[in-house]
Amino acid sequence: MINNEQLTMNDQQISIPFAPENFKSGFVGIIGRPNVGKSTLMNHLVGQKVAITSPISQTTRNRLQGILTTPEAQIIFVDTPGIHKPHHELGKVLVKNAQAAINSVDLILFVVDSSVTAGKGDRFIVELLKHTKNPVILGLNKLDLQPDTHDKIDQSYQDLIGDHDWSISKFSAVTGAGTASLQRLLIENLELGPYYYPPDLVTDQPERFIMAELIREQILLQTRQEIPHSVAIVIEKIEETPKITKVFAAINVERSSQKGILIGKKGMMLKQIGSAARQQIQKLIAGNIYLELFVKVEPKWRQSRLRLAEFGYQVDRD
Repeated sequence: MINNEQLTMNDQQISIPFAPENFKSGFVGIIGRPNVGKSTLMNHLVGQKVAITSPISQTTRNRLQGILTTPEAQIIFVDTPGIHKPHHELGKVLVKNAQAAINSVDLILFVVDSSVTAGKGDRFIVELLKHTKNPVILGLNKLDLQPDTHDKIDQSYQDLIGDHDWSISKFSAVTGAGTASLQRLLIENLELGPYYYPPDLVTDQPERFIMAELIREQILLQTRQEIPHSVAIVIEKIEETPKITKVFAAINVERSSQKGILIGKKGMMLKQIGSAARQQIQKLIAGNIYLELFVKVEPKWRQSRLRLAEFGYQVDRD
């Protein structure tokens, strides 16, 4: 008798073993304000880069699932966009998707920046969580950046949760300090359950999505505030041969001036972005990679529901 079951994923049949006795599993929603380190934390816990990170806030756009499987549990992390006041249609979609995650997971990890005191954005999220029936863990990230006199900061977060019966965990997603304790706390709060995904899988996202995100990450890192979030990447074609994988990607921006910045003098900026992105994609795919980037101008695409859908940004249902 074969001790497994079949899952259809990306049009492929994948075998999933049956979970052992007392095995735990569940979906953990990572929520918080922009730039508190949610994606960095998920990457660290999963042990591999599945979400892009940058010093610029609001990096995450999609509900990205990272998968951590240990001998005793399988945790499916749902990394959500930072909850913030939206300024355009894209922003509204991102915030709605983050809010939807609150009601569609088994456990909520509310991540805050513990290098500073609690702020209005944190209090807004507490209000969103008031009526959830799911358990909540308050994660105090950036432990490595806390000042020596951090009592006032810690107390601000104690006051923030008030009478809520939430567990608190302090850690650094960058150094890893405290993350082992956080992982144990997450498992303690999960129910008994099956394998939802094969044990060796680290994300449910297709390779095209990860490629596009790796390219977008390099744009954020290389151009910083000059090309903030008016960029959408579309992988238009992938050609595979035994010797090389060729990837052709379109970078969509809203203004001609942004296109000029991305291309740079004599095309140097685009070459720089392409070279750095290719190195990251190389880690994702075995074999040699050829990456070709070209820039398109799509005026006001962030305000267009049609363009948002074409570029893969749609409102998730609760």
